[in-house]
Amino acid sequence: MSLIANRRDVDFMMYEFLNLDKVFQTERYQSYDREAVSAILDTAEAIAEDKYLPCAAKLDANEPSFDGEKVSIIPEVGEGLQAFAEAGFYAASFDEDVGGAQLPGIVNLTLAGFFSAANPGINSYAFLTVGAANMLNAVGTQEQKDKYLGPMLEGKWSGTMCLSEPQAGSSLSDIRTKATPTEEGHYLIEGSKMWISGGDHELTENIVEMVLAKIPGGPPGVRGISLFIVPKYRVNDDGSLGAKNDISLAGLNHKMGHRGTTNCLLNFGENGDCHGYLLGKPHEGLKNMFHMMNEARIGVGHGATMSALAGFLYSTKYAGERLQGRHPQDKDPSTPQLPIIEHTDIKRLLMAQKAAVEGASALLYYCTDLVEEQKLTDDKDAQNRLALLLEILTPIAKSWPSEFCLEANKHAIQVLGGYGYTREFPVERLYRDNRLNHIHEGTHAIHGIDLLGRKVSMFDGAALKLLLQEVQATLSATSEMSALGEYNKDLEQALKVLVETTETVKAHENVNTQLANATIYLDAFGHVVIAWLWLRQAQIATNALANAQGDDVAFYQGKLAACRYFFRYELPKALVQFKLVSDLDETCMDLKPEHLTGNNPL
Repeated sequence: MSLIANRRDVDFMMYEFLNLDKVFQTERYQSYDREAVSAILDTAEAIAEDKYLPCAAKLDANEPSFDGEKVSIIPEVGEGLQAFAEAGFYAASFDEDVGGAQLPGIVNLTLAGFFSAANPGINSYAFLTVGAANMLNAVGTQEQKDKYLGPMLEGKWSGTMCLSEPQAGSSLSDIRTKATPTEEGHYLIEGSKMWISGGDHELTENIVEMVLAKIPGGPPGVRGISLFIVPKYRVNDDGSLGAKNDISLAGLNHKMGHRGTTNCLLNFGENGDCHGYLLGKPHEGLKNMFHMMNEARIGVGHGATMSALAGFLYSTKYAGERLQGRHPQDKDPSTPQLPIIEHTDIKRLLMAQKAAVEGASALLYYCTDLVEEQKLTDDKDAQNRLALLLEILTPIAKSWPSEFCLEANKHAIQVLGGYGYTREFPVERLYRDNRLNHIHEGTHAIHGIDLLGRKVSMFDGAALKLLLQEVQATLSATSEMSALGEYNKDLEQALKVLVETTETVKAHENVNTQLANATIYLDAFGHVVIAWLWLRQAQIATNALANAQGDDVAFYQGKLAACRYFFRYELPKALVQFKLVSDLDETCMDLKPEHLTGNNPL
């Protein structure tokens, strides 16, 4: 049994939930078929299990260290990344004309998930490099791509993004890093960046930092932000490395999880000689950075899902092997003890994990398919429709897994009991690793404000209307399926409450009150989306069961059981949350600082 992948569910997602066979028939992906994809995934799974998984605990216990001159990291990290690079996985999703393998996005998501489940501490370096390379490929000049893209796709150079600052955090409008133009065509970068994952190390020959900064005299706030390529070592015209670029590592942050990935406070231009190169147009930095950030947000959601999958697989295996106790009606101590997987509450904890993991997986696969479909059509109206669906689902795709797949990791610890709380077993580490996903690439609250304050209203509610149409199509398709009638009715009711709540909040005149419970709205909205995707999976499983044989019978029955669990245990929570939001409750908004402890902390 693999502890990082459920290949049967992967096949279900790719070929039954989504029609990957149809993608193979397009000109773009005609060189791929099921056999080729299976071979690629076999390679990825083998590398993840051989090079990433065995050192996960060691890396967690021996995090990178900084001696004032350079960062030291256990050698297994470099060995893992080298194997990743030799397999061509940095370039897997890129077009062939830039040296990529032009792999379908759904397949690339899947193989990346194996590495994330095995060891997120190592995987983050590749994840960040691919994201930075994608942004460079999207908005860079040909000269910039010729200079930087090749070594990044070969894994010789890594990449990262530098947004946050010590005094600004998530408030990018308050960043102070400045970029002063020079007569030579480059900019002098000066400032400090905080929480920079992969910001300094010796794993690659160079690090391409993507830095947000303000050009003096530009517009205030986020409208004055520009984006710059700032390499650790300057790059000569012939591609060779030049002098160090006046970037200094002030220190490493010591994290609760993801300990294997350096997290840095970087100072740019302490000596006034940090060269940066404008990427895209001046003052369009935030827009250009979103090429990386939106991709990263889906990636963060997927990382959360894969950490939860790893916990689910491990705790399921453990529960099948661990003997303890007997059923409540059979307390005879002379009878054999049961595997704990036979106890009802352990089944509940395992099913809660399955429902969260496979529900979140469906969401991430669906979003990735939206990105793919945009590439495969020249129809502008279709592209706009797909883009709008992706816009409204991105905050859900990042945040719902980060919240509820973290809960799944909590359940994995509970299945192991006291053992789960110890470092001798991986589930506590998986929980700590997953906790970061709730914070980075936009905190949970930011995505709630984004969804309720902007996404549901944008273009006169066009994105929300499109999503409602998608859900309604599933309701129509399952309306005559008697086995799914209960779920169809419940989802229809939840959808109605979602719309009513949204309209109530939008009609209120006070923006502060509107958004006071935006995070609660985000969670409830996400539950409705996941319920929809579980109904879609149940529809497929119901139809497939008629001809299923062998292990497939249990597989499809498991899908139906998970759907039943989600609709009975989870979806009702959304209705309670929507009630709080629609009441425009001001309990938390009215709270005064002194109410917390009896003293004013300000």
